[in-house]
Amino acid sequence: MPALTLLIVDDHFVVRSGLAASLELDDTVAVVGEVERGEDVVAAYRKLHPRVVLMDLQLPGIGGIAATAALRAHDPAARVLIFSTFARDDEIQAALDAGALGYLQKSASREALLETLRLVAQDRRALDPELSRRLNTLRLGPAITPREREILVLIAAGRANKEIAAAFAVSEDTVKRHVSNILEKLDVNDRAQATAEAIRRGIIPV
Repeated sequence: MPALTLLIVDDHFVVRSGLAASLELDDTVAVVGEVERGEDVVAAYRKLHPRVVLMDLQLPGIGGIAATAALRAHDPAARVLIFSTFARDDEIQAALDAGALGYLQKSASREALLETLRLVAQDRRALDPELSRRLNTLRLGPAITPREREILVLIAAGRANKEIAAAFAVSEDTVKRHVSNILEKLDVNDRAQATAEAIRRGIIPV
């Protein structure tokens, strides 16, 4: 039996089959199962006992974060690597808080994926240094609230305070307070800097 057994969790058949075919070119790797729904992860893990679970974040039903939390509740020793096309920094942090050992973008090379899987198989944290730095900043700084994130999206779209106030049916003074809080939390001086910093941290999409 190969040393590295994998359970792939992704809702796209082409992705699952492509990953399996590519990774199994290495004779130390065996894909022992594939799952497309977060709800089915624990049952598959219980049956197959993979060394590592390769988990997408965007899944039908419960997402990758909830599936990771459920799996770790079932087996605190379960090893999960998040493998996603794009995720905000706060989503990645939530997945790590749920028990994942690492994160890698789907744009990574096969060699990078194999290297990261082997780290996770050894119970080692696997994060890009720049991502680790951003997550440290995210943890240490005051959290952006859901409403502040919504306002940041509109700020990034070039909306004025009056337009934002109308969108949320609140007063301009309320919007101004939100904007002031956002600038303070992001440690920036103006709306343009807030947009750039929010994108850099993954708080809002590009």
